[in-house]
Amino acid sequence: MSPSHAAGRLPFASFLVFALVAPAGACGQQEATPAELEARARAIHESVITIDTHDDIPSDFATAESDPGEREGRQVTLPKMREGGLDVAFFVVYVGQTERTPENYAAARAEAIKKFEAIHRLTDEMYPDEIGFARSPEDVERLHAEGKLAAAIGVENGYSIGTDLSLLEDFHDRGAGYFGLTHIGHNDLADSSMPRDNLGDVEEEHGGVSELGARAIAEANRLGIMVDVSHSSKKTTLDAARLSKAPIIASHSAVRALADSPRNLTDEELLAIQANGGVVQIVAFDGYVKVSPEKEQALRELRENAGFESRAAATPEQREAYRAAREKINERFPGATVSDFVNHIDYAVDLIGIDHVGISSDFDGGGGVIGWRDASETFNVTLELVRRGYSEEDIRKLWGGNLLRVWREVEDVAAEIQGG
Repeated sequence: MSPSHAAGRLPFASFLVFALVAPAGACGQQEATPAELEARARAIHESVITIDTHDDIPSDFATAESDPGEREGRQVTLPKMREGGLDVAFFVVYVGQTERTPENYAAARAEAIKKFEAIHRLTDEMYPDEIGFARSPEDVERLHAEGKLAAAIGVENGYSIGTDLSLLEDFHDRGAGYFGLTHIGHNDLADSSMPRDNLGDVEEEHGGVSELGARAIAEANRLGIMVDVSHSSKKTTLDAARLSKAPIIASHSAVRALADSPRNLTDEELLAIQANGGVVQIVAFDGYVKVSPEKEQALRELRENAGFESRAAATPEQREAYRAAREKINERFPGATVSDFVNHIDYAVDLIGIDHVGISSDFDGGGGVIGWRDASETFNVTLELVRRGYSEEDIRKLWGGNLLRVWREVEDVAAEIQGG
């Protein structure tokens, strides 16, 4: 447990006991009223830099059909970021896993480039006065000081580079801040936490990170790209933590001990990321925060009958129909709340320390919990953290300070490698 955490907040289990049995005015302090807690939370929320490390985008992002400047239509839009006090969004260059052929590799690269260009179109052409592009922690802080929102880029699924490691440098030049090794289904770099039967995946293909994947991690270290292990198998995560010379991240994962999903991290993985110096960005994804077999079955049937292979391949009408159908499922099976989500943050903080935990949503990729359904409700997370007794410094770290620290250390390692 870090000194900051020890001083700023009771351990999760102790806090619950204290809250249940302590009378008003315990420890010589008058219990804060809801209005006082909200006022304190507002002041903290406005003072810290809030970073969400995983927000998905469609293929037509930053066009008239999917305009982030319009309030409605997406969970993360510029107006909603302003309303909720979300300062920085890592927009995601995601390409879904398909059969590994030269033709599919070329198509995956083209789809990735299309999304890189869309994110830059947002910041450079459409709304340059509202949002800037962040290639570094310094850019994030500069844009925040200027009163602008910031967009950064995360790459989801190493499949987008196929077997061509030179594309990592191209992606870095285009602004990639982090690089996710896998998604659903194994690829040439590593094993996924969720093999795909329809692609012929066995339970383990590489036994973790492949030889090519190890070289990809080394190249990411050389370039200064954060290595992301969300969606990776346990062995892949442990391998990446061991192989990387720089701290790694899990850009959008929750805790396996609280919700038994293969997408979530075991205690062993959490501790490995801590030992590596990295950060786990706890994700507010309903099905990973609170597991419901009935709801999962309904969502599985929805995906199977959606009429499109991936979000990238869907038309705007299909995406809207899919979103509406998901909302109906959410109404039938009330899901996880902000409180449930912060339970995962508590667990991770108690296990690996306040310096190794952060926050993410997976908005526009299935993410969201009751109380944090889109970027406009971002303040509710800070309010719940204040209710739990987190200090302002703790909240600053959770909302972005830890991620910025890791990003800087990754850049430092790259400078050492390139200088040596």
